[in-house]
Amino acid sequence: MTSELLNTTLGLDDCTICSICDKFKQKLFHEHFDPSAGRTIDDVRVGHWVESLQETVGTSSSPSLAAQCYYLWKSSRLAELSLSPEICNLLKQLRRRYKLLLLTNGETLTQREKVEASGCGGFFDAIVIGGEHAEQKPFLSIFTLCFKLLEVEAQNCVMVGDSLDTDIQGGFNAGVRATVWINSAGCAVPDDSVKPDYTVPTALDLPDVLAQLE
Repeated sequence: MTSELLNTTLGLDDCTICSICDKFKQKLFHEHFDPSAGRTIDDVRVGHWVESLQETVGTSSSPSLAAQCYYLWKSSRLAELSLSPEICNLLKQLRRRYKLLLLTNGETLTQREKVEASGCGGFFDAIVIGGEHAEQKPFLSIFTLCFKLLEVEAQNCVMVGDSLDTDIQGGFNAGVRATVWINSAGCAVPDDSVKPDYTVPTALDLPDVLAQLE
């Protein structure tokens, strides 16, 4: 959709459009958001598009075009977020026996929008957004907050996630009973990384892991 907009409004070829989009993604990857600066995350990301257009096309672009690019990108991204029926059934099954908490890093508005778009909120007993607190994963403080919310002890918890650096390292720092790495890409654990207690290709394998822990 964004590509079509840039082609229609500026008459750009596919190669140039790809370059603009790649620059935006790079800025997104290296993004540092400071809410105290008085700008929203949307303002910052519209700015990424302004800069990407200027750096690629070489002329000053309309801020309104940059905003259109951003909101098209954002809406299409949110529209793709959904839970498969299998994952929904898994979460329902797990919640009958366990307390479930969703812990995610990131800026408040962005992550809350993702939770709403995916419709996952109703599957968890609590949702904690890292950007709403002083520290995020893998720091101990946010895990301690999660334990308090669920009224559980760390040694009775299992941390499940797809990031070794934040999820698995955070679970290790917090002293949980076990960590489970969702390794859908089948990557090897780097030598200098924390080692997960369990590695599975999909969250659908969690019941087997939990059965081993009982």
